[in-house]
Amino acid sequence: MVNQLLNVQDLETQFKTPEGIIHAVNGVSFTLDEGETLGVVGESGCGKSVTMLSCLKLVPIPPGKIVAGRALFKGEDMLAMDNDAIRKIRGAQISMIFQDPMTSLNPVMTIGKQLSEPMMLHLDMTENQASDRSVELLEMVGIPRAADRLKDYPHQYSGGMRQRVMIAMALSCMPQILIADEPTTALDVTIQAQIVELVIRLREELGMAIVWITHDLGVVASIANRVAVMYGGFIIEEAPVTSLYSEPAHPYTIGLLQSLPQIQEKERKQLFSIEGMPPTLFKKPQACPFAPRCQFVKERCWNENPQLELIGDNHRVACWVDTNTGRERK
Repeated sequence: MVNQLLNVQDLETQFKTPEGIIHAVNGVSFTLDEGETLGVVGESGCGKSVTMLSCLKLVPIPPGKIVAGRALFKGEDMLAMDNDAIRKIRGAQISMIFQDPMTSLNPVMTIGKQLSEPMMLHLDMTENQASDRSVELLEMVGIPRAADRLKDYPHQYSGGMRQRVMIAMALSCMPQILIADEPTTALDVTIQAQIVELVIRLREELGMAIVWITHDLGVVASIANRVAVMYGGFIIEEAPVTSLYSEPAHPYTIGLLQSLPQIQEKERKQLFSIEGMPPTLFKKPQACPFAPRCQFVKERCWNENPQLELIGDNHRVACWVDTNTGRERK
């Protein structure tokens, strides 16, 4: 029997700005099982990263504020924990890899010191034990001459190697969940492929669950078991990866997939683009947030925001319209 590790329910997060309150996450719910990889996709500003930062109480307060919801890790609500309790989970049981390794690593501390610190804190290792384990971790993620490189500083590593160090750091305490926040964004294509292959191999070896946040649908296809598509602070479609790519049901998901270049096409075709702009979230959407950009829009879409409804085997969508027929769902 597969155990559920994470259960997020009706999560809402806001940010107070001089222009007004931004409703960044607007009632997000999802689950994550042992050993599963969940891909979270959507364009910039849709709430992907803020959702995961909120679960770990890493949203800066102020300006941010988690106003509703629960994030249950093995049945315990992380949002209700005090700082001491949540620190025992962050890094030890749930780790996170951030987008830019250069800004995530401390520029005036050696790589060895930064790798050793979480193990000394969470696993009560001595300095020598943590140093030995750091060498093993660097070797695991493919850093050559690992023992010598412990004394180096972040600027002495390339971009791809810094990202490998971040992965090693995230794995140092053998977490049950690894959250990867667009870890390949700043890297060139060949290094991206190496990082994805590395994470897949480590997932198989260590059996951890992964949440992979990205806007790259190509990466999701190769790494995820299940995909959640976000728009305007909502999850608007969720499905097993094969179902999502073969039978997308939300107009936004269809647009995202149509915007991917198709290698097998014989004739040149202009890439599809979704017209319009993402919503500015100074007001929590009461109607469908995608309605202004949707080619299937109906009168109901302007007045009511649809909830996620089951339309197939583990396939849920928040849309009033059946995109296969163009008619309103019953």
